[in-house]
Amino acid sequence: MRCPRSRLQRRYARSLRPRLPLGHRVLTAKRHMKRVLRVIPLGGLGAIGRNMTVFEYGDAMIVVDAGLMFPDESMPGIDLVLPDFSYVLEHGRNVRGVILTHGHEDHVGALPYLLKELPVPVYGTRLTLGLLNGKLGEHGLQGKIESHEIAPEMELRLGPFDLEFLQVCHSIPDGVGLALGTPVGLVVHTGDFKLDQTPVDCRVTAMHRFGELGQRGVLLLLSDSTNAETPGFTQPERSVGRNLQTIFAQARGRVIVASFASHIHRLQQVMNMAAAQGRSVAVVGRSMVRNVNIASSLGYLEIPAGTLVRPQDIADIPADRLVILSTGSQGEPMSALTRMAAHDHHLVNIQPGDTVVISARPVPGNERSVNRTINRLFAAGAEVIYEPLAQVHVSGHAAAEELKMLLNLVRPRFFMPVHGEVRHLHFHAELARQTGVIDDHIFIMENGDVLELDEESAVVAEKVQAGMILVDGLAIGDQEVVLRDRHHLATDGIIIVVVTVRSQDGAVVVEPEIAFKGFVHAGDLDELADDAKARVLESLHSDEVQKITDTSILQQHVHDVLQRFIYKNTRRRPMVVPVIVEV
Repeated sequence: MRCPRSRLQRRYARSLRPRLPLGHRVLTAKRHMKRVLRVIPLGGLGAIGRNMTVFEYGDAMIVVDAGLMFPDESMPGIDLVLPDFSYVLEHGRNVRGVILTHGHEDHVGALPYLLKELPVPVYGTRLTLGLLNGKLGEHGLQGKIESHEIAPEMELRLGPFDLEFLQVCHSIPDGVGLALGTPVGLVVHTGDFKLDQTPVDCRVTAMHRFGELGQRGVLLLLSDSTNAETPGFTQPERSVGRNLQTIFAQARGRVIVASFASHIHRLQQVMNMAAAQGRSVAVVGRSMVRNVNIASSLGYLEIPAGTLVRPQDIADIPADRLVILSTGSQGEPMSALTRMAAHDHHLVNIQPGDTVVISARPVPGNERSVNRTINRLFAAGAEVIYEPLAQVHVSGHAAAEELKMLLNLVRPRFFMPVHGEVRHLHFHAELARQTGVIDDHIFIMENGDVLELDEESAVVAEKVQAGMILVDGLAIGDQEVVLRDRHHLATDGIIIVVVTVRSQDGAVVVEPEIAFKGFVHAGDLDELADDAKARVLESLHSDEVQKITDTSILQQHVHDVLQRFIYKNTRRRPMVVPVIVEV
């Protein structure tokens, strides 16, 4: 049921909305002919990951987050997926800086790739910058990028934007939301948040400040939609610690905990539980080791004295006195846990008596790889504990009642759900309607849509280039054709035909050679190959082809002839690769 605001409430909210001095408004109108604030999501909508949002006013632009997404099974061979930030590069001289809300990969992972093209200042909290610096070092950028440390309640001016950083509780320390003062009104961006009242680090979301901003009058709210379809409230992080304590106490042998390497709160609880029960902790997995080192050196992770041991010493510690912290909660092929399950890890292999706790929820698209890892762990003799068998993970994102609470605190004039798949955005929009936001003031956007706002109105004005940049090893770019070819190879196989011709007149010198790869045929494959050779040879001896010496024309002719022949005889369309060799 929708709860509309009364006329008095609407009038009161308008009276509190900050306005520029009259003279300044007149000057702005004369110089800029009524400029508008442009809000442009380049990632983070329609999928979990690739979060990146541009705020633009006149000739000034700031970027909030630059995250990546990990590929799903529809992207064979792809390592990372980045947002298409070509719009930012095109307007590079206008960019005042990149603001980071927190240190998760889906918010900072694409930043090194952007900074290689556009070395602009970066603003982030202490831990966020610490994690980022490790990434910049891997890309040869450490010490080459201007970075500025920020903190909750700190204020900053970048061009026409007045920024205030808002403390939020998430599954990683040092997360912030943003209050963005602009010439047309106040914009609030929540970042990733939840309303945990007993967080491990005692840093609760600054609800009082969100409420004060709501009293001032908020033109636009952008809010985290990840758990919009989840009813009630997200469970507190400390509830996982209580369950881990029971698991540790009952385990007969080694306890192996797989978690996100950036989930510092979870790592802290594992350290504390292990120390309380007299167990040593070994850390394995490159990203886990890196993040533990960074978080502990910056004071965000307190390692109990005498608890941490080297991975090389694992074999010397009794099984019932050891905890192993590992990467691999998402079933990544080369992660530590996956290699342990496959008996391919150089230090640790799963053995009967081990208790493996997967303290994470599969990211959408990773379910199959996670289940494959779980099956291998069971086959190796381990006891595996994971959701939904036990509550060994809680989300870092606000559920429906928390989202409604924030909406009631901020009371925005316009609302834009962000950070979620399409259904999450729609569920969040419905929550906004229930709290009284007018339906016409809710904008469910797509990546690349441009929302233009002035003091009184908002409209989706145009669309800029947005999409995905695929990273395959050292290759970066739009590789849709490559992906299509890889799918073709995976499903239908490939046929390679080699034709040797004389360069002078294009005459065939020897019989064509044909190789089938990944192509299954119910009949005699050798017979099919012989018939295919004969058909190619016959076509090359035809009057219309003889005397042709252009190899590109010959390649296309052989491709078309062979593809038609194979489809006619097998009803399948493998990839056909003709190779013309001139002698």
